[in-house]
Amino acid sequence: MVPYCGINESMSTTIENLKTAIIGESTACAMYASFASKALQEGYPQIAKLFEATSATERIHAANHTKALVKMGEQPIEYDMSWHVGTTLENLKEAFKGETYEYSEMYPPMVAQAEAEGAKDALRSFNWALEAEKVHAAMYAEAIRQLEAGEPLNLPKGYVICPLCGDTFPVETAPEKCPLCNMPQGKFIALP
Repeated sequence: MVPYCGINESMSTTIENLKTAIIGESTACAMYASFASKALQEGYPQIAKLFEATSATERIHAANHTKALVKMGEQPIEYDMSWHVGTTLENLKEAFKGETYEYSEMYPPMVAQAEAEGAKDALRSFNWALEAEKVHAAMYAEAIRQLEAGEPLNLPKGYVICPLCGDTFPVETAPEKCPLCNMPQGKFIALP
């Protein structure tokens, strides 16, 4: 599967890392949108909203990475995407696995490399994505827990996302300012 591209041992530049991250985030964006459709088909509108919110934030991450890549003198990249859509529970587990991989394995060496190269825009973009992926993984873990327990779903009624860094918040508990980039709540994007 493409979305969770492993970091090749020979990859050593921030430019290569940005390209890898763009592919991963763009694929996750499209994949989560298709997972949202499947959740709706299976009668899980709250889970569909979670997938829609994380899809939107992955688009922001990919855009931030692309901006950093262009600032480093590179052209936007082209790539192919593919993935499998399973049941809603399978899709939640796949999303959790991907988000966990990104924050625990993919982004930490990218952050270190960008820091070593003094690539400030890439460093900020990587750090924002890394922190947001932790939030996504926790949200997916809770949805998995509830679905596997067979209990009535008690997930947020909707989500808001920070348009700058892609952090994601339940609409009911959105902070006054984004903790990652300080964007005021009034600028958050509300998802239905």
